[in-house]
Amino acid sequence: MSIRQDTRHLYLQVIEQIKRDIENGIYLEKQKLPSEFQLSKSLGVSRATLREALRILEEDGVVTRRHGVGTFVNPKPLFTSGIEELNSVTGMIADSGMTPGSQYLSADLVEATEEDKRRFAPLELHNLAKLERVRTADEQPVVYCVDKIPEELIPIDHVREADSLFRTLEDFTGKRIGYAVTHIEPIGYHERISPVLNCEPDQALLLLKQMHYSEDDVPMLLSSNYFRADKFSFHVLRKRV
Repeated sequence: MSIRQDTRHLYLQVIEQIKRDIENGIYLEKQKLPSEFQLSKSLGVSRATLREALRILEEDGVVTRRHGVGTFVNPKPLFTSGIEELNSVTGMIADSGMTPGSQYLSADLVEATEEDKRRFAPLELHNLAKLERVRTADEQPVVYCVDKIPEELIPIDHVREADSLFRTLEDFTGKRIGYAVTHIEPIGYHERISPVLNCEPDQALLLLKQMHYSEDDVPMLLSSNYFRADKFSFHVLRKRV
């Protein structure tokens, strides 16, 4: 169907049309779109216009383009959260109506690195409880978590038994986690973590590095959480100043 009767920029029209086709089930999740030649012909636009539309759709996470193979529809994220909302992984999964779970990989007492000591300052840091887990939603792996907690705050045995680190930390220390400083880093295939999360070779991960602080500014928990980018979507509310 030609879309030239619309007066807006053609590539914007192409974007909206492809999104509508996905919403209406014409193109299904993980399905390959028609070739650029076929799409441009059916939409009545040039291949240059189509490529610009596909580029933006890929940036928005709607499609994935594989060089020499084609363009594929991405699955919709199962979980979405405002990045300004501090919620545990357990809470995010439960809020989506799915059952959260954990697969424990390791829980060890490790010597703090110089970087750890810098991040946890002003605490006098010697050893850390380091916990590695795979978080599941309805028994499907969706997040790989690496958490570090000062030994002074909670013994390693309590870390090993924790279902929710937020709740366990707060119960044990009497301090409530009030906020976190977060850095987001998109990464490609990870040789160790991607297979654990059942990722495809070209599937991206979202790495959230977070230092969690108590309400009186004590650093309590350093987390590196690797989220499947096809399952999680994060957004932020930005206000004009």
